[in-house]
Amino acid sequence: MSETSTKLDFRVLDGILEQYEYKKSYLIAMLQKVQEVYRYLPEEAMTYIGEKVDGLSPATVYGVATFYAQFSLEPKGKYEIKVCDGTACHVRGSMPVLNAIRNKLNLKEGQTTCENGLFSLEIVSCLGACGLAPVCVINDKVYPQMTSDAISVILDTLLKEEGVA
Repeated sequence: MSETSTKLDFRVLDGILEQYEYKKSYLIAMLQKVQEVYRYLPEEAMTYIGEKVDGLSPATVYGVATFYAQFSLEPKGKYEIKVCDGTACHVRGSMPVLNAIRNKLNLKEGQTTCENGLFSLEIVSCLGACGLAPVCVINDKVYPQMTSDAISVILDTLLKEEGVA
């Protein structure tokens, strides 16, 4: 899934803008909603918001989107996997877990989203759960004390639910 393959529905964008009364003070909430719909912030959507909301420009919208780490300018998968590689997680084996995820999902080094758009993978510095290390989070669900085998079972279950496995 690439940025050019994403079809923007301007009626959806207008609905989001209406929900927030076209007020620039709600820009972050608008961007969060757009990202919820498209799983990232398409450039065309940011430009549209910048043109439609009084007091904003496309450059301002882009600046906000790139300032906050919560926003992605690249498509994310339906399942967002975060693997902690902070000190505690690293020492307790996060790298074998990360490698198991990459192998299971056929992700090459540097590739963050699967070809089918189901999964995206992010390595994070800390998830704030050091006592449960190594930790993975999939769509806000915390998976403590991960092992290569355990993450493989979890991914197999998700793949089966999606009809892929």
